[in-house]
Amino acid sequence: MDIDARGPRFGAAVTTVVLAAVLVSGSAWLLAWQTLAFALGAAAGVAKSPYGWLFRTAVRPRIGPPTEWEAPQPPRFAQAVGLVFAGLGLVGYTLGPDWLGPAATGAALAAAFLNAAFGYCLGCEMYLLVRRVTAGAE
Repeated sequence: MDIDARGPRFGAAVTTVVLAAVLVSGSAWLLAWQTLAFALGAAAGVAKSPYGWLFRTAVRPRIGPPTEWEAPQPPRFAQAVGLVFAGLGLVGYTLGPDWLGPAATGAALAAAFLNAAFGYCLGCEMYLLVRRVTAGAE
């Protein structure tokens, strides 16, 4: 079942704010929250993530029905990629090395910002590339 294409972009906007706050504050707790949000989005799908729930309950009723739909698999894969980077950032902020936390968080922030501001989902593009490569190998 396809999802409202505006939902993942909204989630990316919230993620951008959260990750920017992590970089400014150095808060491992805030990054732990974002890591959990990514984990839920990767495991259950973006519609079931905390930001998906917020979009569905608070935003979507105010902006009307969707005009564009998308398959849920690419954004779900993107959540898994975000989970890897947030997890690495969390390791960096809690255990070290000192550069790993900001570097991994910054990479995740850059990807989230691209999606939020321009609608370009790096993780989704990675998913589609992997699908094309594996389909060609068969």
